[in-house]
Amino acid sequence: MYRLNRRQFLGLCSAGGLLATRLVGATEDPIRIGITPVFLTEQTSLLREWRDYLHERLGRPVLFVQRDTYREIVGNLLSRQLDFAWICGYPYVQHRNELALTATPLYEDEPLYRAFFIVPARDLHTRSIVDLKGGVFAYADPDSNSGFLVPRFTVKEHGADPNHFFRKTFFTAGHRNAIEAVSTGLADGAYVDGYVWNTLAKINSDITGRTRIVARSRAFAFPPIVGGPAISKALNERMQRVLVGMSQDQNASPLLQRLNLDGFAVPEAGAYDAIAVMARKVGEVPRVP
Repeated sequence: MYRLNRRQFLGLCSAGGLLATRLVGATEDPIRIGITPVFLTEQTSLLREWRDYLHERLGRPVLFVQRDTYREIVGNLLSRQLDFAWICGYPYVQHRNELALTATPLYEDEPLYRAFFIVPARDLHTRSIVDLKGGVFAYADPDSNSGFLVPRFTVKEHGADPNHFFRKTFFTAGHRNAIEAVSTGLADGAYVDGYVWNTLAKINSDITGRTRIVARSRAFAFPPIVGGPAISKALNERMQRVLVGMSQDQNASPLLQRLNLDGFAVPEAGAYDAIAVMARKVGEVPRVP
């Protein structure tokens, strides 16, 4: 495992590229947690609160690492540069033999979420993705379930080829950016994580208010928190207990409210199978067994 000494760790903190907690002893390694586009990355104060909470409950320093894409985060997990990460169900099913499920967030009291098909608010005519044939479409991330796999599957379900359906497509590196691309008219439409859209609506309704939700997908297992090969089974179980215990901890209540979550649950092994099945039908998952 790659180790940070005290000077390197404090240097990273001062550089501002990584969010880190104080050291608990000079020889303690931080628990490194990757944050991906599932998260609203502008909420740095929230990350600090969550970091401090986990530090206190785990008894070890915690380091949040922010990356632009799921691929970067998963690559860091597999190369043991990260211990845990909050990723999407799609990259999880691609690498589930190498990753351990740690916890599934509870949103509106369920471990589920939906993808929202959105268009600019001024577009009052679009009723389905079929109406955007030949248009400009924004994908959140090439490894996103809601932001890439779901729209491609939906197009294919309508008998069309997702590779040639739109006149132009582009990646936005995150659901928030996809929402903003639609809100400004840069894209004619996008599928985004409904949790992210709803959470953004609470903190910046000016952006979501310039979009219109055309349709909601079926429910999928919520993007999980996973452990990489760098961690032991004991550490994964310890992190799981802390996360699942948040809903029963009064001190965690304000933090969960800011996360717009009700808590965390122990994941069910087969909860993400539906994503794998859908990915196979689209032909997007060469790694799924």
